[in-house]
Amino acid sequence: MTVWIALLGSVNVGGRRIVMTELKALAVDLGFDNPRTLLASGNLVFSASGTADEVAARLETALAERFGFKCPVMLRSAADWDAVIAANPFPDKARDDPGHLIVTAFKSPVPAEAVERLRAVITGPEIVEGRGRELYFVYPEGMGRSALTPALVDRALRVRGTGRNWNTTLKLGALAAA
Repeated sequence: MTVWIALLGSVNVGGRRIVMTELKALAVDLGFDNPRTLLASGNLVFSASGTADEVAARLETALAERFGFKCPVMLRSAADWDAVIAANPFPDKARDDPGHLIVTAFKSPVPAEAVERLRAVITGPEIVEGRGRELYFVYPEGMGRSALTPALVDRALRVRGTGRNWNTTLKLGALAAA
């Protein structure tokens, strides 16, 4: 069995509500072992057999059936998540301002030309670096004040991901290791 971290995209925003106790119950119904949630933003840690694609597909299908809307799932093994943490290109920001460092996970690697397209639309102090299936963003003035919104990021990249701040990223790693 593999320990998995599932990041659900676009939940508990825009009327797409999933209560975390219901998400945990869904994981139990799917036969996942030891499901745990973190915060109310669609973070699920559990153990299950199967490949990442198989497990993600099972979860996405069940989410659509139970909650009535499609919900993309970015799935990483605990080992993958450790690598995400280790690959952070902004260690000083992680130490000094973790709330303004965002890791955005995608289903597949983000092409370099997509990252360049994104950089071309940044008009503020934000910076972005790509590492495989993740992008690391620094929002020095906070996401709430930034013109670099998730919708603008999605349009520039032409692919959707889901982001978590560094504090949550570390908490998910610790939860997966427990």
